Amino acid sequence: MTAEPKIIDEVENVVVPEVVLLPVEDVAVPADTKEPEKKTFPRRGGDRDRGGRGRPTRGPRKDRDERRSEFAQKLIGIRRVARVMAGGRRFNFSAALVLGDKKGRVGVGLGKAADTALAIEKATRAAKRGMLTINLTKTRSISRNVEAKYCASIVEIRPSPGRGLVAGSSVRAVLELAGISDVTAKLLSRSKNPLNNARAAMEALKAVSKK
Repeated sequence: MTAEPKIIDEVENVVVPEVVLLPVEDVAVPADTKEPEKKTFPRRGGDRDRGGRGRPTRGPRKDRDERRSEFAQKLIGIRRVARVMAGGRRFNFSAALVLGDKKGRVGVGLGKAADTALAIEKATRAAKRGMLTINLTKTRSISRNVEAKYCASIVEIRPSPGRGLVAGSSVRAVLELAGISDVTAKLLSRSKNPLNNARAAMEALKAVSKK
């Protein structure tokens, strides 16, 4: 019989070094691992109240909204128009509106663009450029009868104390946004074009507007 080899268990003789756990505060952090300090730069311009050249502070939101809503507008017509080009037809939108502050200032504008919002914006700018200032009486009426013609539209406007505003079509929108009351307006033509009727009313109001 062969003798079995002896297995020497040397695990018991192995010396395990002791591990000492240090608190986090005592551990030294290398200089390379520290976070770089954030640099603060001086503000450009400075405060306007302190004599700097900074941007002036904006006013309260309520005041800005009041400036925006100085004029009221009413859309009197919007339609899609087409232009025949070499490559085919190009479609745009045409918008007509009346703009006024109901205090004697009123204007009519027309705008065309590929988008309805842009067309309305162009019409608003056109109405502001052609705005009239009406001479109103103490009762917010006009002083005399006026009549005018624009293309095929003929409009007559006459004062009528105590009756209020009597008008129709786009002529009523022009008179309302101008702040005119106690008048009677009448269309003397058969034109159904709201833009021409509004412009005929504007031509009539030129006779009682400030030069």
